[in-house]
Amino acid sequence: MPADVPLPSPPSASPPSGGGPRSVERALELLDLVADAERAVSAKALARTLGCSLSTVYHLAGPLLARGHLVRTADGYAPGPRVPALHRAHLRHHGLGAPTGELLGRLRRTTGAEVYHTAYRDGLITVVDTTAPVTDTAHPFTPGPEARAHATAHGKALLAALPRARRRRYLAEHGMARFTERTITGAERFEAEMAAVRGQGYAVSVGEADLAYTCLAVAVPNRGDGIVHALSVSLPTADFARRQGAVRAALARAVPDFPALPET
Repeated sequence: MPADVPLPSPPSASPPSGGGPRSVERALELLDLVADAERAVSAKALARTLGCSLSTVYHLAGPLLARGHLVRTADGYAPGPRVPALHRAHLRHHGLGAPTGELLGRLRRTTGAEVYHTAYRDGLITVVDTTAPVTDTAHPFTPGPEARAHATAHGKALLAALPRARRRRYLAEHGMARFTERTITGAERFEAEMAAVRGQGYAVSVGEADLAYTCLAVAVPNRGDGIVHALSVSLPTADFARRQGAVRAALARAVPDFPALPET
């Protein structure tokens, strides 16, 4: 990436590092910056964004290059060949894989909108997979930790499926930041929203995380793996009123097709 093109700041909503060595945290920040960039990132751009020296960037990148998490091109650093293997391992550990991707693809074709698979596990909500192209930066939801769960339909669907105490603990740890004037930031109002989600069987977020987008989501029945899963669809807010019925029906039809746990 050219030196005069600034990178976004390192993710501030990432889960706590757990007290690990600062060098490990810095290396992961570097890896996240490269992964989130649209093209290769120069060492100078990384140093400027991380607030460190060039020699520190080279020191941090060394093990990542050696293990294949990064590659160095003529234009800078880019994700390496190890990254797809990590994604496959992530899906495997969730008991997921090709059938889930195929289901998302079918739902995308049916609704004409981008589709997401999200999950709650061990106190974290993650966007596991999506049909949105990685090059399409306009869409607000990308694979990785979800920092806006209370403002999204998939977050609401997942949180509504949790016991109240666990849901309260999640919100206390992650907060309820306001992203638009429509974001619910009060605990009592959010609990009323949770009751509505459980009563109607689906969750809606109309411009709460991003005014331009509205999302609908449904939780997947418990698979017995200790993970809560959800399927969701996002579409332009301007199209919501016209398309919500068809999208909601397509989501309801897709839930029974969510892959069961593989037999052992």
